[in-house]
Amino acid sequence: MITNQTERLNFASTKNIPDYPDFLDIQVKSFKDFFQLETKSDERGNEGLYNTFMENFPITDTRNQFVLEFLDYFVDPPRYTIQECIERGLTYSVPLKARLKLYCTDPEHEDFETIVQDVYLGTIPYMTPSGTFVINGAERVVVSQLHRSPGVFFGQSFHANGTKLYSARVIPFKGSWIEFATDINSVMYAYIDRKKKLPVTTLFRAIGFERDKDILEIFDLAEEIKVSKTGLKKYVGRRLAARVLNTWHEDFVDEDTGEVVSIERNEIILDRDTIIDKDNVEEIIDANVKTILLHKEDANQGDYAIIHNTLQKDPTNSEKEAVEHIYRQLRNAEPPDEETARGIIDKLFFSDQRYNLGEVGRYRMNKKLGLDIPMEKQVLTKEDIITIVKYLIELINSKAEIDDIDHLSNRRVRTVGEQLSAQFGVGLARMARTIRERMNVRDNEVFTPIDLINAKTLSSVINSFFGTNQLSQFMDQTNPLAEITHKRRLSALGPGGLSRERAGFEVRDVHYTHYGRLCPIETPEGPNIGLISSLGVYAKVNGMGFIETPYRKVTNGKVDLESTPVYLSAEEEEGKMIAQANIEMDNNGQITADKVIAREEGDFPVVDPTVVHYTDVAPNQIASISASLIPFLEHDDANRALMGSNMMRQAVPLLRPEAPIVGTGLERQVASDSRVLINAEGPGVVEYVDANIITIKYDRSEEERMVSFDSDDKTYNLIKFRKTNQSTSINLKPIVRKGDRVVKGQVLSEGYATQNGELALGRNLKVAFMPWKGYNFEDAIVISEKVVRDDIFTSIHVDDYSLEVRDTKLGNEELTNDIPNVSEEATKDLDENGMIRIGAEVKPGDILIGKITPKGESDPTPEEKLLRAIFGDKAGDVKDASLKASPSLHGVVLDKKLFARAVKDKRKRGKDKDDLAALEMEFETKFVELKDKLVDKLFNIVNGKTSQGVMNDLGEEVLPKGKKYTQKMLNAVEDFAHLSKGQWVADDETNKMVNDLIHNYKIKLNDLQGALRREKFTITVGDELPAGILKLAKVYIAKKRKLKVGDKMAGRHGNKGIVARIVRHEDMPFLEDGTPVDIVLNPLGVPSRMNIGQIYETVLGWAGQNLGRKFATPIFDGASLDQINELTDEAGIPRFGHTYLYDGGTGERFHQPATVGVIYMLKLGHMVDDKMHARSIGPYSLITQQPLGGKAQFGGQRFGEMEVWALEAYGASSTLREILTVKSDDVIGRAKTYEAIVKGETMPEPGLPESFNVLMHELKGLGLDIRLEE
Repeated sequence: MITNQTERLNFASTKNIPDYPDFLDIQVKSFKDFFQLETKSDERGNEGLYNTFMENFPITDTRNQFVLEFLDYFVDPPRYTIQECIERGLTYSVPLKARLKLYCTDPEHEDFETIVQDVYLGTIPYMTPSGTFVINGAERVVVSQLHRSPGVFFGQSFHANGTKLYSARVIPFKGSWIEFATDINSVMYAYIDRKKKLPVTTLFRAIGFERDKDILEIFDLAEEIKVSKTGLKKYVGRRLAARVLNTWHEDFVDEDTGEVVSIERNEIILDRDTIIDKDNVEEIIDANVKTILLHKEDANQGDYAIIHNTLQKDPTNSEKEAVEHIYRQLRNAEPPDEETARGIIDKLFFSDQRYNLGEVGRYRMNKKLGLDIPMEKQVLTKEDIITIVKYLIELINSKAEIDDIDHLSNRRVRTVGEQLSAQFGVGLARMARTIRERMNVRDNEVFTPIDLINAKTLSSVINSFFGTNQLSQFMDQTNPLAEITHKRRLSALGPGGLSRERAGFEVRDVHYTHYGRLCPIETPEGPNIGLISSLGVYAKVNGMGFIETPYRKVTNGKVDLESTPVYLSAEEEEGKMIAQANIEMDNNGQITADKVIAREEGDFPVVDPTVVHYTDVAPNQIASISASLIPFLEHDDANRALMGSNMMRQAVPLLRPEAPIVGTGLERQVASDSRVLINAEGPGVVEYVDANIITIKYDRSEEERMVSFDSDDKTYNLIKFRKTNQSTSINLKPIVRKGDRVVKGQVLSEGYATQNGELALGRNLKVAFMPWKGYNFEDAIVISEKVVRDDIFTSIHVDDYSLEVRDTKLGNEELTNDIPNVSEEATKDLDENGMIRIGAEVKPGDILIGKITPKGESDPTPEEKLLRAIFGDKAGDVKDASLKASPSLHGVVLDKKLFARAVKDKRKRGKDKDDLAALEMEFETKFVELKDKLVDKLFNIVNGKTSQGVMNDLGEEVLPKGKKYTQKMLNAVEDFAHLSKGQWVADDETNKMVNDLIHNYKIKLNDLQGALRREKFTITVGDELPAGILKLAKVYIAKKRKLKVGDKMAGRHGNKGIVARIVRHEDMPFLEDGTPVDIVLNPLGVPSRMNIGQIYETVLGWAGQNLGRKFATPIFDGASLDQINELTDEAGIPRFGHTYLYDGGTGERFHQPATVGVIYMLKLGHMVDDKMHARSIGPYSLITQQPLGGKAQFGGQRFGEMEVWALEAYGASSTLREILTVKSDDVIGRAKTYEAIVKGETMPEPGLPESFNVLMHELKGLGLDIRLEE
């Protein structure tokens, strides 16, 4: 029996490291929560798709006569399997249906009955079990977006004159932005949607704080004084806080209506901030005002100067003026009436329809401002606005702090589910508009929900999201690590996010809150650096979209090792003292060190263990999966670690993978969570195994057998040479034998960069760090021929080539092996459909799929007519449109597939009818057999027991209460699928069995119904193909790539290089025992790059190879030098791997010892075969007539500006002229030169380049009359 578990010697010193969460949780869980398909409809939470439906329904017409209500939604099983969708170029999707109820509220329409209908809303792409979507035959991933959280943000900026300006920005989930900001004159303005500007006090008036007095009272800035002659004399010398207004009413006649209208008039007697003197007292008394407002005389009045300044700037005096002023600002027009003006403010910020802070926004707002407004209230309130302004004033007076926009409490993650919800929201809102329009049009007719709904509306929005959204990406499927990393990626780009150009350094930089949440290492090099990051290994996204990381609680210096770790978000972590995971402690978790290094926000104090609140759970908590797979990462420079983690994603899966001798212990989890391998579902025995299938007989209890409709045997199909998105191949092999016992979770297969259930991206090679005849200069690599000969770095790449047969105006195209003007030799491998046979070797230019296309007929000459009449030659009507192998294609045909639509003629229709009838009969029998099986099993469970009254979904009693169950009684039940999940018998255990049985029956029934639908579809429609395509032929070609000079290789520490020379095995440097090394690396690549991890790995790897052991050295907690020395001594190899080597050519010993050992090397996806390219004559650009560029276009090498200078410098004028004319865009010269070469004549003079003509046309287009004089 093959041993299934690789035992690794683990060097970790940290105690009780918790299990990793499922690495694909961020995708799978988010999608599950979005659809909530496994939740009963009445128990669905207010999130995801359900919430989106609830937000958009009920829909009423404009007269409120008809109401369309949403009751529930459900999906049917997908028509094709995932693999069939990939082969046919289809989308793996499920049909979405909604149960809608339409009723009338108008008593005049008494004849209108309430209608409940299931309405089809289109097909929705469905997530595969591995977290991807198949869209038009390609696997795609929806990347999570890291964006600014809704809520309020306080910031500061500097004016050109050095004045500090403060601002508070309220960002909602949906709706208008509002920003409060100060200017250089110390006035506070509110900006609505970043453009319309008004004084804050105007906004205050508009929301109900009408008078100066009301505004000043908010901030407790004024005292009210009653006006009397004696009373006022006491206040001489004090300043007025509000204007003194003389108010009166005037009547005038409205010219339009002839009515007498009273209008209020104001006259300013004294302005704000006037100091009262004796003369003013008289004016105030004459003005007939009852009270005046004076500034309070306490110390912190100065803090609020900004409010007084803003009041000075405020053009309005009452609520009416304020709302009208705001209306004018927003609409650039006069308000029709006061009501409309007031409505605009309400709609903008206080209406559920237009404005929504979301649960997150409300939570952040309450937290920041210290409010306790209920979470359900997701619009702005007066209290919010007042508190924001108060906080801003505290900020101006340095009594509060500005927000750090890059702090992870201010950034949240939008996972797949949330992005899909937003798209559904858009689609349903559009649909609601058309429904409303249709309701309004159909006044007196009777109509149903189906008549109102256009299913295309929703699907078009969803499909455009998956097809064109920046965050829906073509999955990187080079190897399992690349897949899993892509699914765990977080991007700050995309709609509603940042753009590369606008993102500064701060956003890209590592922040202290990234600790344990976002990996500080793994991010792309180049323009996206820091904008795209990866989730930490232990990180999770909580319900609000904030990233959390686990910690262990510490009380009085004792770490709680028993309880489950506590997950904290960045906000909850604020102000906490957190120690590292590998601090010294005894077995009970008591910290033994006197002082420990801790983290507190961005600081690293050395503190007493008693003040520590939490410790990390593991040393690799800070890194992502890729970075955690690099052994001895702690000895590598950060830049090289970044390259190392990025290059592991580019490693090509090898034909013979091998797990690393020196790993980090994470290899097994990555392989299992990538969902590529087949795992046993429970204990059992291997019944049968071959290269394609594994059959396991599972141990099951009698109860499990009773409630199941499946047999004990389960067969797994192994994937053979399946093409990935990057044209690497997935090929699984069994690693169990017939008769083996298996346990739950045991790995049954290996392949696709896995070995024995562990990730295996490369191979272990014997390495020497030394120069070798200059061939490993500048990172080049010298490798032994044995590596190539033994297929150590051989990989298999699969490409698919497809050809479509279309319906053209001149007639249908045709797949055939009878192609005009093509030799028999060229078509010898084609079958009658023109497709190449499986197993044929393919060389450049070979026909892969033969196709002929009708061509436009020109009148044949009399001779041609005669020839056709005699020989019946059809070759004249059609042209060869076959698919031929491209110039660099060498390989073997692996598989071929032909998809065709059903042909509709009279005979076929008749046969279809018979086939459908036979199919119906066959499935009817299957349905009956399934029901009989259910009744037998059910009777076995409930035999002799009494019914508790079983209802169906409509509430009707199907099995009467109090009766004993009989076989006859159960047989009489027509529909078991729609029984409510209720009480069948008195005891709970039996009820659970019955409910499980019926649940399994529903699944089986659903599968059968799905199969019937598919079979019917195949008979009537044939294969589903895009519009206008009659047939689709596909050929899969496998290419075996051995390691070549020019291929790129790398280690795990960012030590990359190109293979420069493949040396005979006997010429390689060898050890004292005669063993030649496999690979020679340049030692100069190590010191300056500071990635010493590769040396540690090399030495430990050699010890492991000699001892026959594998190691796990987790990052930041790995093997120490002493431990490595112990192992090298045990293995009998020199310390540090310092060994004398001998020259393979001469046998002489080299002068100095070199570092020798075993290193893990990867072959990367940048292979020389994909890059080598040469062109003689090929395609030209239509406009400039110059050759195209790039291998894909079969283009030429550009002779650019600088290359021209080089030839000019040498005075090589003839060469230059030739390059810029006949070899480029002198069309006539090209043809003449070709002719001259063929005929062996002298070269003609070059003519005019086409680009000159283009320039002439440009100038003519500008209206300049330009002529070329001969």
